[in-house]
Amino acid sequence: MAGQLVQVATETVTSAVASVTLTGIDSDDVYMVALNNVQPTTDAAYIQLRFTVGGSADTSSNYDRAAKELRADSSFSNSSASNGSTINFIQNGTNTSETHQNIIYLYNFNNSSEYSFCTFEEASFMYAEALRGRQGGAVLTETQSTDGVHFSFSSGNIDTGAVFTLYRVV
Repeated sequence: MAGQLVQVATETVTSAVASVTLTGIDSDDVYMVALNNVQPTTDAAYIQLRFTVGGSADTSSNYDRAAKELRADSSFSNSSASNGSTINFIQNGTNTSETHQNIIYLYNFNNSSEYSFCTFEEASFMYAEALRGRQGGAVLTETQSTDGVHFSFSSGNIDTGAVFTLYRVV
């Protein structure tokens, strides 16, 4: 049956943590990560993504990202970054409603002769109390197998209540 999701790993944050790592990518299938209710303990922090190799975050400066940013408080815009050490998503704040939601599709992760890349759709009621969304993609420009994803914030911790889930798409 095409289009089904099989849960590979999940983590619900029950007390503030510095990072969340989800591993278990071990096939050439497409994988999907769902983020729900993600919020920092420090105001105006960016949620950051890195891919993992052998369960550890790849900290190289080989991440490229491009997206269309949809904003309720101003005009739509393009957003991009090259040769970063993380893939940055929208900034979040610490007020109750300032949470981040994201769906990320992962491609070529198990293939050591191709770049691992992702597409994403994110929505956030951000730190400036404005609604924003982004749709885009990112790539790690290294030919290596990657086995998971690692999330953290640019400052502070991931607050209680966040849910991160990795699925295999079958």
